[in-house]
Amino acid sequence: MERAHPAPFVGRATELASLDTLLDASGDDGPTVVDVTGEPGIGKSRLLGRFTRRARQRGYVVLRGRATEAERSSPLQPFTDALTDLGAQEARSIPVLAALTSRHSARDVARALARTPPPGLVIVLDDLHWADAASVRLLDHLVRHPVAAPVLIVTARRVRQSPPALSAALARGTDMGSVARLDVGPLGREEFPPGTDSAYAESAGNPLYLRALTAAGAGGGTAFSVLSVLLDELAPLAPLERQVVEAVCVLGAQATTELTAALVGTDGPALVTALRSVMARDLVRPGVDGHGLAARHPVFARLVLDGLDPWRRRDLHRRAADALGGTGAPASVRADHIERTLDRWEPEAGAVLVEAAVQTAVTDPAATARRLATALRLLPEDPSLHRDTRGELMLLRARALGAAGAVKESRDLLHELIALRPPDPDGDELRTAAVLLCALMERQLYRYPEADALLRRELDRRPGPPPPQRDALVLEWGNHSLFATRFPLVRKELARTLHATRGRGDRLGEVEALTLAALGEAYEGQTDAARRYVDAGAALTDVLPDADLVGLGEPMVRLAWSEVFLDRFPDALRHAARGTEIARRSRRPFTVSQLNLCAAYALCQQGRVSEALPLADESVAVTRSLGGGERLGFSLAMRATVLLQARPPGDPEVLAEAEEAVAAVGAVEGWWATLARCLVAYAVQGAGDPHRVRDVLLSAGGGRDLPRVQPSVRPMFLEPLVDSALATGDVAGAEHWTRLAAAEARRLDVPTQTGAALRALGMVEGRRGRPEAAARAFADAAEMSLRSGAGLREAHSALLAVPHAAAAGDDTGAAALWRRGHRIATDGGAVLLLALADRLRPAASDTPDVLAGLSRREREVADLVAAGLTNQAVAEKLHLSTRTVESHVARVYRKTGVGSRAALAALVARVSAPEGGPR
Repeated sequence: MERAHPAPFVGRATELASLDTLLDASGDDGPTVVDVTGEPGIGKSRLLGRFTRRARQRGYVVLRGRATEAERSSPLQPFTDALTDLGAQEARSIPVLAALTSRHSARDVARALARTPPPGLVIVLDDLHWADAASVRLLDHLVRHPVAAPVLIVTARRVRQSPPALSAALARGTDMGSVARLDVGPLGREEFPPGTDSAYAESAGNPLYLRALTAAGAGGGTAFSVLSVLLDELAPLAPLERQVVEAVCVLGAQATTELTAALVGTDGPALVTALRSVMARDLVRPGVDGHGLAARHPVFARLVLDGLDPWRRRDLHRRAADALGGTGAPASVRADHIERTLDRWEPEAGAVLVEAAVQTAVTDPAATARRLATALRLLPEDPSLHRDTRGELMLLRARALGAAGAVKESRDLLHELIALRPPDPDGDELRTAAVLLCALMERQLYRYPEADALLRRELDRRPGPPPPQRDALVLEWGNHSLFATRFPLVRKELARTLHATRGRGDRLGEVEALTLAALGEAYEGQTDAARRYVDAGAALTDVLPDADLVGLGEPMVRLAWSEVFLDRFPDALRHAARGTEIARRSRRPFTVSQLNLCAAYALCQQGRVSEALPLADESVAVTRSLGGGERLGFSLAMRATVLLQARPPGDPEVLAEAEEAVAAVGAVEGWWATLARCLVAYAVQGAGDPHRVRDVLLSAGGGRDLPRVQPSVRPMFLEPLVDSALATGDVAGAEHWTRLAAAEARRLDVPTQTGAALRALGMVEGRRGRPEAAARAFADAAEMSLRSGAGLREAHSALLAVPHAAAAGDDTGAAALWRRGHRIATDGGAVLLLALADRLRPAASDTPDVLAGLSRREREVADLVAAGLTNQAVAEKLHLSTRTVESHVARVYRKTGVGSRAALAALVARVSAPEGGPR
């Protein structure tokens, strides 16, 4: 038998502090009684045990008693039990206590307690919900006539099981002030060790149930101490009462009086009496909103069922399945019980399992996979009767496993299915579906060569699959080719497939083909072709109803990213928002994460950094929950790119995130992996390490001219190469990469890429000592970015132009460029650019314009904040509410572009400095 070991005492610092405070106040007009309440197992007794030790350490005489159901007929039983703790030393401290017996009246006891000398007496009465009537009367007297001595009575009870007289007495005392109520709630998540997240959630922070779940999760079964508590509660029940509790626990959320009667085989007065009894004991409670019945806690129900012998538990589940079938309950509800009863194939029960699996395929794919595993295990091995049925169930289970994140298990099951179904000259839709899904799983595992081999083998076999099946294979091959950066190999086949889908009116297939072609051409930098495919794909997608788009998660992602690469940011955001809403409704977390990432990047490019970061955060969180690898690395790298703009220069979290992205990608070679590695260069650049910027880009990009980098964004990565080359003195390299960026940008004809090439040119012109040419290049980059709505690049370009315009003697132009960049950065929360703006601020004569945009009241608030006044002090001085001042301060920050009180003080000081004084 498992030995019981006391669990360590955790948390409850707040409750212990409250008890200490009440103890200090005892005898000084403080409460005489502390009413400690809480759910069963919540830790009331352990809390009082810790409190009694603390009280004894402070010199108090402490007596601890417990009420029990078995001794409920004994008068003053908990008080008598407490007095048994009275030792010789305590008796000498408070002699009158030794003479007290159950024959003394309440007044006698009160008079005796009133003679308690300092430091005082603590009486702890546990499980008082089992208190006898005499104890309740005594407690009521002490509540109504508080003892004028340092005496504190601490009771612990379960509210639902407390007799009405006890609850009423304590409630009256609370109103009078002689009783303090201390409700012990669930423990916080931070009070338990890592690795117990799921057990903590299931237990809802109840320590007793958490211990049971943790012990079971560690393979040790249920903790013996927890089972002892449970058995102690169930032992006094009459047979029918025990059966009622078991029935309610088996039925779970479906428990009703009628279904309970069906399981126990009894209805009428006997059942009602049994229900009243178990509800009075708080073993069973009214269900949600008062409808139906429920065990007092889900873990309690689980423990009750774990304590049943297997034959009894199986019988109850079978009865539950039959009873629910009679009520027309959904198959998913009945299947929960059928799964626990089947040990051989029963066609009717198997049909319910399969129907339930289909019902929960979207909402609970893990449950679907489990149910189908049961059906497949029991399905007879008879190829002549069940070949197609077995294949269909295997395919359904593989799809559910993939949706639940068990990608490798799904892939292995699909290979088994493909082997069971050799190619059929007339076509085999089930085999084709298995191949398609298997290729997707291989892609999810970043096994691009394996996915390619699987698809090419199926496409090249003779006779090949019928046209619709072949088209589906080509579409998946195209998907694979995108990630493997081999799109040109599939270009002709994809064009043929697009023509075929249009010819047979397959609009969903047409969207698949159009978005694949759009993203493939956009990746390759074939801008004109990409625009044509995007136009057609967007037009068709926009007229399709949401119901048709539910299964088109990847096409929506492809469409939105294609629009991003073509600088169509509003369209990308519109399609990402629609796709995200559909994906959330249909519970497709991977699609949500990718659309969020796309939207985050588009918003960041528009300069809306503060809006972009939460979407990037959610994308990383979802992707992390779905596993690591290339997807996570890409998401982390994109978030690092957004985070770079949201943080001040040199923020260490940016580089840490980027380095985690590279670690997550590992050795994978694919589109996202290469992009993730290249994006790290921006974080490294922000950290001020130009040598490493060059190393990162040349390594990830495959050499001097970045041949492995996505062609459509190559100028964007050549720009930091130019910057790093100039910073390290490699002027020749900078000039080479500037020429290359210009040539690539002319070929692409995409404004943001042209802007990147122009900024590279501006940097080189500045190094050549040609400020006018540098300013013109940066200003042209700003105008080019404005054309595409890339506000972030517009602001960056404008700010970079400022010192060169000033050096060329154009102070007015420099000031205008600075205001332009500062305004965009301020409005979008681009902290990095605000720091750049502060560093490149033009002559002081232009600085007052920053504060000129403030209202009179906002300027008053700014001056007082700069003088060091708190918001509350400003409110008092200006006769405003603190909330109003906070709103004014927020607007001042937004309009001036500063992010702290210190920065605002520095700005006001600069503006207020006398002509010619320090700036």
